[in-house]
Amino acid sequence: MTVLDTATQVLTTKYQRSVADYWNKEKDPVNMRLGEVDGTYHHHYGIGDVDWSVLEGDEGTREERIVKELHRLEGNQADYLLSQLGDLGPEDRILDAGSGRGGTSFMANLRFGCQVDGISISEEQVKFANDQAEERGVAGKVAFHFRNMLHNDFPDAAFRAIWNNESTMYVDLHKLFAEHSRVLQPGGRYVTITGCYNDVHGRQPSRAVSQIDAHYICDIHPRSDYFAAMSANDLVPISVVDLTAATIPYWELRAKAAVASGIESAFLTAYKEGSFHYLMIAADKV
Repeated sequence: MTVLDTATQVLTTKYQRSVADYWNKEKDPVNMRLGEVDGTYHHHYGIGDVDWSVLEGDEGTREERIVKELHRLEGNQADYLLSQLGDLGPEDRILDAGSGRGGTSFMANLRFGCQVDGISISEEQVKFANDQAEERGVAGKVAFHFRNMLHNDFPDAAFRAIWNNESTMYVDLHKLFAEHSRVLQPGGRYVTITGCYNDVHGRQPSRAVSQIDAHYICDIHPRSDYFAAMSANDLVPISVVDLTAATIPYWELRAKAAVASGIESAFLTAYKEGSFHYLMIAADKV
């Protein structure tokens, strides 16, 4: 099978091809600089209290301190997500849907010792993450695949746990959760951390949320769509936590960093006006 044939099978719409093209070219300093702190590259945001002392002291090392603090907060977020996956061990196999450059997958392997598969529609991300797995000496336990989360080609009931870490806004939720339900074992756990717009604010996204959509070429879903799509696909929520207040400090610090991408004010406006929520949803397959 040629690379072109593979890409044609994985990327089935013009939108998917545009998203893949975006992430194939993406080398945003807010992702790359933070990953260089300890070699763990994330593509998500942070939670927790900020150590504001990083803004004090020597101006020459101020940015380095901010970057390290932002990276610590990203690690907090990934740790929190992984803590929701339940009791896992080396015999289990788990799936990182929308795995980016692999950060959360590597943390999961370290935490649980289990087999981790990551999937992404970005061939560059997949190559980067597999190179990381080789460098870390875990290529036999952590593997990344150029696949589409809406038709991932894994066998039925292959996984004990699945997560999306800020990647659900690129896909149709009903199709996504149908595929997750197919490959998740009965009693298995699904977890997502995601931004979603507040239905109470209106059935259309606010201006600030629309700015976020445009920046990342995504389509942020209303909060209610998550629960409707889960219910329709045998995923029963067992825990829902609003992390909005926990992520605002991260964005306030990031707005002061040289690695800021320019979208920080839209996030802060959307969170503070209540039109946008940052949720963790954990659900079990029944």
